[in-house]
Amino acid sequence: MSDSGTARSVTGEDEVVDLCRELIRIDTSNYGDHSGPGERKAAEYVAEKLAEVGLEPKIFESHPGRASTVARIEGEDPSRPALLIHGHTDVVPANADDWTHHPFSGEVADGCVWGRGAVDMKDMDAMTLAVVRDRLRSGRKPPRDIVLAFLADEEAGGTYGARHLVDHHPDLFEGVTEAISEVGGFSFTVNEQRRLYLIQTAEKGIHWMKLTVAGTAGHGSMIHRDNAITELSEAVARLGRHTFPVRVTKTTRAFLDELGDALGTELDPEDMEGTIARLGGIAKLIGATLSNTANPTQLGAGYKVNVIPGEATAHIDGRYLPGYEEEFLADLDRILGPHVRREDVHANKAVETTFDGALVDAMQSALVAEDPAAKAIPYMLSGGTDAKSFDDLGIRGFGFAPLKLPPELDFAGMFHGVDERVPVDGLKFGVRVLDRFIDAS
Repeated sequence: MSDSGTARSVTGEDEVVDLCRELIRIDTSNYGDHSGPGERKAAEYVAEKLAEVGLEPKIFESHPGRASTVARIEGEDPSRPALLIHGHTDVVPANADDWTHHPFSGEVADGCVWGRGAVDMKDMDAMTLAVVRDRLRSGRKPPRDIVLAFLADEEAGGTYGARHLVDHHPDLFEGVTEAISEVGGFSFTVNEQRRLYLIQTAEKGIHWMKLTVAGTAGHGSMIHRDNAITELSEAVARLGRHTFPVRVTKTTRAFLDELGDALGTELDPEDMEGTIARLGGIAKLIGATLSNTANPTQLGAGYKVNVIPGEATAHIDGRYLPGYEEEFLADLDRILGPHVRREDVHANKAVETTFDGALVDAMQSALVAEDPAAKAIPYMLSGGTDAKSFDDLGIRGFGFAPLKLPPELDFAGMFHGVDERVPVDGLKFGVRVLDRFIDAS
């Protein structure tokens, strides 16, 4: 109790850690085939938290258990274009035996919240909930309408989440022109006088592919020149070892220029090895944005050791830079050769926007207010997000889930990695920045 005898109201900073922990404890593992638990429990949890502060959230279930939650907050000036804040509630699977703390325990240890989804992306979900609940409890309307979307299925391409809503419920996003979501706004410490906060303004396109080679089935003891496994293995090895040429997009050029200025040295993208060596903990994130990539991820063939199968298959995770899809597919066909049949199992476009405008200014001002050493810079994400689906509605997307991180934390390694965790101080920092950002946006 305070001196006045009234209880202190709960703030966003007070509850963000518990919100993050509770979300992590809801297992929403997405195996890509509906065999997981789905997102329904998370959707209901989010809806309950939003309803508690006066919103009227709606749950949309695209397939049994695959559910998303959407709500709209009325702004001071509803005539202005609206802002979308979206996050996904599904996570990639985790093997508990590999982890220091159980991946679905939401354990707090060593100053961090541990668990699957801690950075991808239940941290941002929790920060969004914390900020919105705080603002609505205290009667602080945003300057313009905000649409909140907590989405299913992002980890498998968004078919049962963002894609479903865009295709079947586009009215939910009426008037929305800009959006923020994951994998941006995190810090990269150059020195104590300068921390760069990477804002995602572009992401590579996706071609997840199945490769098939047909051969002649036969007895394993015979001499066999038409072996599907041999043909496929050679093609996959060629592709897996291929180095695609460096292609510098406008986003990557801007990133390298800004980082070079901060480091006091010019970064040459043609010297990929030397450039990546200077990137420290963000090398994994940035290295893959300098070229197209194609990584073999699965192989399948045969059913018995003494039977040569008539068919062999492989799966490839292909990612291409904005503007380079045609070149990428031509390179694939040349490398694989004429005997390999290639088909997409999932494909989605690359997206890229410019790093300018009032929304970018709001990000910068909000960051600097909480970290005077902050400077926002653009970068490209090598993966993909639900921004691809919302781009079809003309919504300009940015990755802005603000976190001030300790320099020693391998943030890039947290995504889909073992011992995923987010600093408690980072979550509270994110709440403060997002609150300021909403006021400035």
